[in-house]
Amino acid sequence: MMAIGVAAASCVPPYSGAGQTLDGVSGAIKVMPGFGARVIARGNEMVPGTGFQFGIFPDGAATFVDTDVAGGWYLVVNHEVPGGSGGVSSIRFAPDGTVVGAEKILGHTSLNCAGGATAWGTWLSCEEFDGGRVFECDPTGTNKAVARPALGAFAHEAAAVGADDRIYLTEDRPDGGFYRFTPDTPGDLSRGLLEVATGTAPGPLTWVELPNPSSIGTLARYQVPSMTIFDGGEGVDTQGDDLWFTTKGDSRIWHYSLATSLVDVHLQAGGGTILDGLDNLWLDEASGSLLVAEDGDDMQVVMVRPDLSLESIVQILGNDQSEITGPCFSPDGSRLYFSSQRGGVGPLGTPAGVTYEVAGDFDSLLGRP
Repeated sequence: MMAIGVAAASCVPPYSGAGQTLDGVSGAIKVMPGFGARVIARGNEMVPGTGFQFGIFPDGAATFVDTDVAGGWYLVVNHEVPGGSGGVSSIRFAPDGTVVGAEKILGHTSLNCAGGATAWGTWLSCEEFDGGRVFECDPTGTNKAVARPALGAFAHEAAAVGADDRIYLTEDRPDGGFYRFTPDTPGDLSRGLLEVATGTAPGPLTWVELPNPSSIGTLARYQVPSMTIFDGGEGVDTQGDDLWFTTKGDSRIWHYSLATSLVDVHLQAGGGTILDGLDNLWLDEASGSLLVAEDGDDMQVVMVRPDLSLESIVQILGNDQSEITGPCFSPDGSRLYFSSQRGGVGPLGTPAGVTYEVAGDFDSLLGRP
């Protein structure tokens, strides 16, 4: 088993870089010296350089290589809006970082919270309510988004594809489960087996088939009495046989081994450390560091290095009612994207949400080889 790591409160204090106030946004963004920030999109406003109106309450996000333009990329962003007004936006970037297009690639869905990128270049958008579904989206918008009911109907938070071709799924409820989906054919999410983890955490997990993935009559998390309870499952990411996911209720990062089926506490945050309110998670594969977004607390994106030391790399000031969502890097690793889900927009500070980009020498900051 991996050792439990406890973050020291005096690890790394919040950096002292000056705050930037960006046009059209209430509050300020605090970046490290040598880094710069810009606004990519504001809720209910046109994405600059396009005729597309960006949705409100931006949440989970990921980037994808633009296979038609060398050096270009897409940023996809969920919108956590109820009543069928959620969905997914896609913003297209030229190789120099100029925004060259934007569009909605999923609509008429609700509370699209986190999600995850697949190994085959699609985006899984997760609805976070009891009975919520997963939708598979084409970042380019060429192909219509498709509902994937085989992945279950529950309060989906995030999803990640493991090295074993399975999809691992978190559930954002205080008594939520940890699920995995084994497709009949790798890469085809239309049919397969949905299971939930059972056992005591930390410890070995045993996977049990979910009797009714549609959750009609009995919610998924109540169908298997021996289900392992995780307190508010949030972000998840994988590399090789390793998988990490966060739970907000107890301020933990968990590690699960695909090879041994053991789950352990990778990091116990909170308790006076610089990291609390753990939410979305992104693995920087080159360095092995985890980027964790804070829901509330002091609105930071915190880097968790492999040695479990912590460093705040960006902070939103003046939007205490909001949360940080969707941290992810551009495909070349030079630009960090994230959102303030209810960040103030316009002269009245309307809490519609703001999506940012921070650029700088992330290779040196993260210690990439």
